[in-house]
Amino acid sequence: MKKKVLSIVLTIMTLTVLLTGCGKTKDKETTDTKTSSNNVTDTPSTDGKDPAQTEEANIDISEPVTLTWFLNGNSVSDDKAVLEKANEYLKEKLNVTLKPIWGTWGNFEDNVVLSISGGDDVDIYFTSSWTQNEYNKYAKDGAWLRLDREDNNLIEKYAPDAWNMLPDILKNSAKVPGSDGEGVYALPGFKDYATQNCWDVNVTLLEKYGYTIDDIRNTDYYGFEEILKKVKEGEGKDFYPLLVEGMVLERMVNNSIMVTGDSQACNMLSYYINPTDVSKEGSYGNKIFGKFETPEYKKFVEKTREYYLAGYIDPQMAIADQANDARTAAQDAGKYLIGTQSYSLGYETQASARRGIEVQMVPCTPAYVDTTASQGAMMAISATSKNPERALMFLNLLNTDPELMTLLNFGIEGTHYEVVNGGEVKFITEARGTYQPWTNGMGNVTILPPQEGQGLNFYDTFKEYYASATAIPINGFVFDQSNVETEMAALANVGGEYALALNTGAIDPATKLPEFIQKLKDNGIDKVVDEASTQLEKFLEEKNK
Repeated sequence: MKKKVLSIVLTIMTLTVLLTGCGKTKDKETTDTKTSSNNVTDTPSTDGKDPAQTEEANIDISEPVTLTWFLNGNSVSDDKAVLEKANEYLKEKLNVTLKPIWGTWGNFEDNVVLSISGGDDVDIYFTSSWTQNEYNKYAKDGAWLRLDREDNNLIEKYAPDAWNMLPDILKNSAKVPGSDGEGVYALPGFKDYATQNCWDVNVTLLEKYGYTIDDIRNTDYYGFEEILKKVKEGEGKDFYPLLVEGMVLERMVNNSIMVTGDSQACNMLSYYINPTDVSKEGSYGNKIFGKFETPEYKKFVEKTREYYLAGYIDPQMAIADQANDARTAAQDAGKYLIGTQSYSLGYETQASARRGIEVQMVPCTPAYVDTTASQGAMMAISATSKNPERALMFLNLLNTDPELMTLLNFGIEGTHYEVVNGGEVKFITEARGTYQPWTNGMGNVTILPPQEGQGLNFYDTFKEYYASATAIPINGFVFDQSNVETEMAALANVGGEYALALNTGAIDPATKLPEFIQKLKDNGIDKVVDEASTQLEKFLEEKNK
């Protein structure tokens, strides 16, 4: 009976997808809302013809093809049953066998760069604005195949349905200067496309010590001392109540953002948003600056050092090759009080079920649209792929077929999950522990069934929520390193030596921050800031014409 229920849900979702490809539907109208000039709209693009207005491609799929797919952020130790089922399905649909590489938060960054530079036979790569294989840079370097050439528009031929399901903000963000001219070099995933950094709160533990979520809402980072101290004393010396991702923590506390195109090894540049109205200029105006020299950064690292010395922050958070895995393990075990989280709507429901605790998110700012988020999860086809057409056909199917997307994200019904509440997914803990792909890193999440507690209309709410998010004044800006590549390489090494340790409190800012700043200056940070500032001024002039 459970299988029949999910089958009905997936059938309905498939029909919705097919209708969307044929014309404007009620679901499409929901997200095609008019907004102010600072808000994102999902109205049809006007910068060229609609890829859906072309005839379907004719391709011979009689030859079987294996596609290698390099993903990020996963925890997968047993994919045998899922791949058997998926490849049976793909064989029938596309004559394709899928061979995923399940990159993790801990190993993706190094391995993906080695794969690309080493010429490994990978067809499809996860890329984004924030990974080492950064979308804009690798498009310029020729790693990705351009998908929308006028003389050979692969999107029109092989992925019109997936493309037309995307909001305009994602389509527009995918169009960048690359080695083959300005165009689209990756297919965006329809996920959260606005940024909202939140305190990830273990409410179960918080209430155990007599506090409520309002005690977190009504203070800030500099006021957590009393709560952290009490919980630390109660839970013991091996418990670290403040679970931080160093770079995210700094952005949350200072309301700074990543500047797309900056060094992925260590963000050197920053822009401060206005935390009460993100569409307005921040405290430094529409300026880019070197974050490490600001009084805000100094105040932040001094307080973080206090928290570290008090035993509130796990020393592993300061060790680059240990931090991600240690943080994930502590989250999954519910062994923390307050964490850092780049939030996606509905995540607390998933997190609560996975961790066995009540999780709530406390936003530091409203959701806002920036380049980093709108290029936050994409799939690029390698320029060296031997089967780019079939690769794009696979991505089109994945992003429009609820059955395939559900299978690859959630696993097999009855093994990895069961269906409850008329169509919600409830994971079976033991099996799910061996098969946990990163859902937001795979593609179009809006064709998935909701998870338990989200409600059957969750993805309608999801679309409306992100369609109404406000853009920051510099949305769309991407820093071009071309004129300062030598300096950026040197600065990345300096940043790797100091930034994470300072951001997690592991070294003393009284001596190490001045030392860090001087080394940055010695290696050209002022030249980089001047170059970025000049580029931003030109960008804003063009944008405001």
